[in-house]
Amino acid sequence: MLKGKRGLVVGVANADSIAYGCAVKLRAFGADLAVTYLNEKAEKYVRPLAEQLQAQIIAPLDVQQPGQLEALFERIGRDWGRLDFVIHSIAFAPRADLHGRVIDCSAEGFAQAMHVSCWSFLRMAKLAEPLMTQGGVLVTMSYYGADKVVGNYNLMGPVKAALEGAVRYAADELGEKGIRVFAVSPGPLKTRAASGIAQFDELVQMAQERAPQHRLVDIAEVGRVVSFLVGGASSGMTGDTVYVDAGLHNVA
Repeated sequence: MLKGKRGLVVGVANADSIAYGCAVKLRAFGADLAVTYLNEKAEKYVRPLAEQLQAQIIAPLDVQQPGQLEALFERIGRDWGRLDFVIHSIAFAPRADLHGRVIDCSAEGFAQAMHVSCWSFLRMAKLAEPLMTQGGVLVTMSYYGADKVVGNYNLMGPVKAALEGAVRYAADELGEKGIRVFAVSPGPLKTRAASGIAQFDELVQMAQERAPQHRLVDIAEVGRVVSFLVGGASSGMTGDTVYVDAGLHNVA
């Protein structure tokens, strides 16, 4: 389904991360991948996974480091000459700001959370645009807390709301070039990133009890939906937030 497609996957941290679940399915459907790791410490965990995926490009990317994003896209341009999709699965907020009330967050913490979790997606869209000469797909990861108040999600709620807004505006601005843009909103998943949310186990239990299917989704299910969005079968869609949460958003 995706044979001949080339795409960038950002956010692989380990075999439990959403980005890895997406990468596995994208590769299984035939896509060629570029995979990034955060820093030297993370490389020893990510590189073996990227090699298993036969990633053609494996590179560092810390979006807070000036020039790293630009260097990555320059390399993709040199090595591939084009890009068909980008999967953006990174988010961050300082612990003190994440665990406190939204109205108590610091200016610095809010700015950092927005930079990593939202602005970096817009910057990737800007850098990907000239490489998507035959159209393309941009996908980022959101959460139900962008739309409704979820206990202990705190600062990431407004940040993810901004991200979903960015998706809609980017879809409008890039649509005439055949570039489609999506947010995918999984239910709570037991990833390393999610462990930073206070009382996360209670959030998981709530999701299992209230979702129509009374279960959590897994990263493979998210990966299959992302593969559908990247593929031609979704050509009539753009600008949407697509829920993959066993129906939780309909009842929570």
